Amino acid sequence: MSYSLGLCKFVDGELVPPDMDVVEAVLAPYGAVPGKATADGMEFWIRADDGGEAELCVSGDMVGVERPALGEIRGVIAELADRIGAGVLTPRGTFLFREDSRSHLPEGMEDDSVFVSEITREALEDVEARTAN
Repeated sequence: MSYSLGLCKFVDGELVPPDMDVVEAVLAPYGAVPGKATADGMEFWIRADDGGEAELCVSGDMVGVERPALGEIRGVIAELADRIGAGVLTPRGTFLFREDSRSHLPEGMEDDSVFVSEITREALEDVEARTAN
C-alpha cells in the first residue's frame, strides 16, 4: 500500500497551479533534478540528509507526493506547501492549510480542514497523527 499526500492551492475558490520557480528552489537542495517532464507535468525524486526519500509529481494544479518518508522529508514537504501557499491533503481526507487560505477555499471545504499560522513539519505530523485513528 502506498502512502501519498497532495498539495493544492486555492484562490477565490478555484485551484491554481504551483509556482514552479518556488517548487524547484525548495526541492533543489534535496537532489531534485528539474526537467524530467511527462506529458502532464514534472516529476522529482528527492532525498533528505537523513536518507528519507519521496517522489513528487507536479501535474496541472496539484503536487502529488508518493511514499514520503518520515523525518526530514516531511519538513521538506511542509516547507514546499508553505512557500507555494498550498494546503496538504492527508490520506484520511483532512487538509492542512495556513489560516490565510481560509477565505480562498471552496464553500464547505473548511469543515474538513485544519488551519495553522504556518505549515511546518510538526503541524503536518500532528494532523497526520490525529487523523490516523
